[in-house]
Amino acid sequence: MTSGSTRVRTLFWPALVCAFSGAAVFQFLGNSTRSYIGSPSLFYWWGFQWINPRSETQHGLLILGISIWLFVRNLRIQGPAPEGPGKLRLESVGAMAGGLLIHAIGFVAEQARVSIFGLLLFTWGVFAFAGGRRWARASAFPIAFMVFAIPLSALDSAGFWLRMWVVDASARLVHAFGIPVIVNGTQLLSPDGRYDYDVAAACSGVRSLVALTALSLIIGYIRFGSLWLRAALFALSFPLIYLGNVVRIVAIIVAAQLWGQASGDRVHDIMGYGVFALVLGGVFAAAEIIGRVRPDWQTREPDHRAGSGLKGPGRPPDVIRSWTAAGGILFVAAITAAFLSHIAGLPSTGRAGISLTPDGREPVELPTFLGTDWIGRRTEVTEIEREILPADTGFSRKTYISIADPSKQAFMSIVLSGHDRTSIHRPEVCLVGQGWTIRGSFPHNFSYPGKSGGFPATVLRVEKEVSTRTGKVTVPQLVAYYFVGGDVVVASHWDRLVRDAWNRVAHGRADRWAYVLIQTSALDGEPSALLRIQTILDGTLPVFQRAG
Repeated sequence: MTSGSTRVRTLFWPALVCAFSGAAVFQFLGNSTRSYIGSPSLFYWWGFQWINPRSETQHGLLILGISIWLFVRNLRIQGPAPEGPGKLRLESVGAMAGGLLIHAIGFVAEQARVSIFGLLLFTWGVFAFAGGRRWARASAFPIAFMVFAIPLSALDSAGFWLRMWVVDASARLVHAFGIPVIVNGTQLLSPDGRYDYDVAAACSGVRSLVALTALSLIIGYIRFGSLWLRAALFALSFPLIYLGNVVRIVAIIVAAQLWGQASGDRVHDIMGYGVFALVLGGVFAAAEIIGRVRPDWQTREPDHRAGSGLKGPGRPPDVIRSWTAAGGILFVAAITAAFLSHIAGLPSTGRAGISLTPDGREPVELPTFLGTDWIGRRTEVTEIEREILPADTGFSRKTYISIADPSKQAFMSIVLSGHDRTSIHRPEVCLVGQGWTIRGSFPHNFSYPGKSGGFPATVLRVEKEVSTRTGKVTVPQLVAYYFVGGDVVVASHWDRLVRDAWNRVAHGRADRWAYVLIQTSALDGEPSALLRIQTILDGTLPVFQRAG
C-alpha cells in the first residue's frame, strides 16, 4: 500500500522536470505583444495586470490567495485515493502537452489571455502528475478559479453597458424622488452646479463584477456539492451587483443634493463597502435559506478516521515510466520553444488595406479639398492618445467643413495599428469618456465610388448636453466606424479580432488593421447626416482605402 505522500516523494524529480521545462517556455517565450508590456514573460504580463490600475484586475492577488487556500483545504478534507494503473499519468501528460499547444496558439495569435488558459491547464497537469488523483481533484477547482484573475477584454463591453444601465436606472430613480439631474454620457450633473459625478467603471460595478461573482461562486462551492446549486448562487450575484451599484449611485446623488458634493463623496466611499455587503449578504442569505430548507444538499466533510480511504492495495508509481513521461514533456517544451522562437523572429508579413506614407509608418494624409464643396483642416492627435497607444500606431485626421455652409462639418479619423494588434479598439468606450451618451446603434452599408456593392459599418446614435446662451441643449450626432484589414472590411470589433487571430494562426499573417471613424451632427436629421458621411467617404476613399 502506498500513500499520497509516498507518491509525491517518488515523483518529485520527474514532476519538477516537467514544471521547469514548461515554466521556461512561459517565462522566456510567453508574451508576443510587446507594445504595452515589453517583457517576454507571461508570468510578468499576468502579474503586471494585478498591480496596474488601468487593467482593473487588482483582485488578482486575492484570487491567487483564495486558490492556494482552496487547494490546501481540499487536500485536508480528501482522504487518500487509490492510484490506477497509469491512466491518470496519461491524462496529466496530455494536459501538460495540451497546455503548451494552447499557449503556442495564443502566442501566434498575440492573445496572451489564451496563453494563460494554456498555463493553467499545464499547471493542473503538473499537479496531477505529481500527486495522482488526490492532487488532481484537489487542484481542479482552485486552478480553474484563477480564470477570475485574467483581465478579459470582454469585460470592457460588459462594463460599458453596465455603466450605461446603472446611470440610466439611477437617473430614473432620483427623478422619481423629485431630484433634477442631467445625464451627460456617464456623468450625472446638477442643473444648479451643486454636484458633478462621473460614473466611472469602479462605480458602475465593472471592478466589483469579477470579485463579487468569484466570491459568490466560492460560497456555493463550499456550502453545496451540487453543480446546479453552485451555478444558481453564482447567477444570483449578477442582479445583486446591478442593484447594489444602482443603490450606491442613488445614495450619492441624494446625499449631494441634500448636503452638497462633499457629503456625496463621503457616501461614495462608504457605499463602496455597502455594495459588497449587499451582494455577499444576499448570496449568504440565499445559501442559508437553502441549507435550512434542504440540509441534505449541503456539503459534508468526509470522515477519514475509520481508515485510509483506500479500497485495496495501491500501486506504487512506475519510476521508469514517470521519467519517460517527464522526458516526453521536456521534448515537447523544447519543440514548442524552438517554434515560438522562430515565429518571434519572423519579419512582419501583414498587409494593410489602406494606403501608407512612403516610410510605411502612417496612413496617407487625407485630402484637403473634396471637390469644390468641402475643405479639410488637419486635426492633431492629443498627447494622451500618443501616451496610451503604442509608439508605432499611425494616425490621419481632418475635420471637413462645408464651404457653402460652415455649420455643416464632419470629423474623420484613421488609426492604423502597429505591430501590436491592441493598437486599435472599439470607439464606444472613448466616446462615453468624452461625455457622449450612446442612445443606440444600427448597421449600415456605405458605397465605394466606382465599385458595385458596398462595405459594412456600425453607426452609433450619440448625444451630449452643451451650454448655450439660452441654456443647455441636447446635441445629437451620428458616428460611423468600421475596420479595414488587408483584404476585408468589417463593421465590428469582435469580427476584427476573430479574423485577425485566424489569419495569424492559420496563415501566419499579421495585418495592420485600420480603424476609420466619421462623426457629424444629426440636427438636420439622420438621413442628412448619413448622406453627409457618404459624401465625405466619396471624396476620401479613393485616396486612402484599397480594401472593400
